[in-house]
Amino acid sequence: MSAPGTPPSPKVRRIVAGVVVLRADGAALLQHRDDIPTINDPGLWVIPGGHVEPGETAAQGAVREVEEETCYRCAVARPLARFTGAELGYAGDFDMVFFWENYDGLQPIECREGQAAVFVRRAQAGQLPSRDYLTKVWDLALAARTAQSAG
Repeated sequence: MSAPGTPPSPKVRRIVAGVVVLRADGAALLQHRDDIPTINDPGLWVIPGGHVEPGETAAQGAVREVEEETCYRCAVARPLARFTGAELGYAGDFDMVFFWENYDGLQPIECREGQAAVFVRRAQAGQLPSRDYLTKVWDLALAARTAQSAG
């Protein structure tokens, strides 16, 4: 509670951020979430990421979450897309921010959260239980990489 005469603190909008890590063949690093009913997206395949903490930028939070979940340390998280949670089918008032990065081919991937953290080929994506936006964001990352290579 604010002291008398002090304006209330502005409400900070919650942000969830993730990184599409792309292998040279277009495969993306995905996380298979635990199948626990009390978490978001139980049992689904998702882009690694999570909640941005106070004081972090979306990029910092995304990079931290990817490392916590997969042991992969992103070198250059490039901005990709921003959506409201509602636009992607979630309840609640928050933003989802995505970045992309080329996999360096060197760092080992470890599953530190969830059931698995592995590279999945784009052709296999439709066979995995996931939210509809997974392939949309993945395709945006592939297009961004193509545009960067052409430029």
